[in-house]
Amino acid sequence: MSAETDLPAGPPPIMRGAGRLRRRRLVNRAMEALATLAALAAVAVLGIVIVSVAIRGIGAINIDFLVKSPAAYGQTGGGIANAIVGTLLLITLASAMALPVGILIGIHTSQFARPKTAYAVRFALDILNGVPTIVTGIFVFGLLVVGKSQSGWAGAFALAIIMLPIVARSADEVLALVPSNLKEASLALGVPRWRTVIRVVLPTAASGMITGALLAVARVAGETAPLLFTCSIAFNSVSANPSIAVASIPVKIFELSENFSPEAHEQAWAAALLLIVFVLLLNILARALYGRATGRMRTTR
Repeated sequence: MSAETDLPAGPPPIMRGAGRLRRRRLVNRAMEALATLAALAAVAVLGIVIVSVAIRGIGAINIDFLVKSPAAYGQTGGGIANAIVGTLLLITLASAMALPVGILIGIHTSQFARPKTAYAVRFALDILNGVPTIVTGIFVFGLLVVGKSQSGWAGAFALAIIMLPIVARSADEVLALVPSNLKEASLALGVPRWRTVIRVVLPTAASGMITGALLAVARVAGETAPLLFTCSIAFNSVSANPSIAVASIPVKIFELSENFSPEAHEQAWAAALLLIVFVLLLNILARALYGRATGRMRTTR
């Protein structure tokens, strides 16, 4: 056999490795370009929504729109002061119901529960978070409205059910990020576990838990379906009495959009713009607090 037949066919291994490296770099650049385009598309969609709503609704926003009640039937003008007050009332009541319970659930699952129990609780919270909000509205309708009447309490309770899994899961995840050496140092000094959680763990994770609470509020601020069943038949006057149905911005947007008047449609766009601005401010504040919380936890590691 000649020496030529002993030579391997094709390019040497070094050249083949260089070719594979070149292909991997090309694929990597292509995937980076696709990811960048996807991110730009998401930002573009958000920008288009905000700009289009602002163009259609900015003309209707004035002092009367913010401080006056809706005009009587057949009349023009008026505002959404009753819906603004009602939305603030519903969010306040829902937060008072959901935040303490959700934070306690997060503390239990991350600090005290056994692994199997914590897994079961997290699984149940994830399922609850995936339940359509209209189903939540029907549930509260059958529980608190049937045989009685719509009320602010029923609407707030429906919103609290939607907020609960978000608050609990965010608290659970943030508390799990607290450095273990802080807890171990406290326990090594003889401090009881419950006091360690109160005096060490919770202050460290406070910013992160506030972030979760703000995100939960932003999540329910625009909910319409559960309020249609529980708190939609309201008077046009401003009311902060939760024992009766109160107006809300999401329901008001729905009502105005169903009206045939062009002025009502413009007010619907204006109300939507107010709601978008409110949600954007909450998300910006939540992101700022989240950055502060993660930075603080990194410095303590």
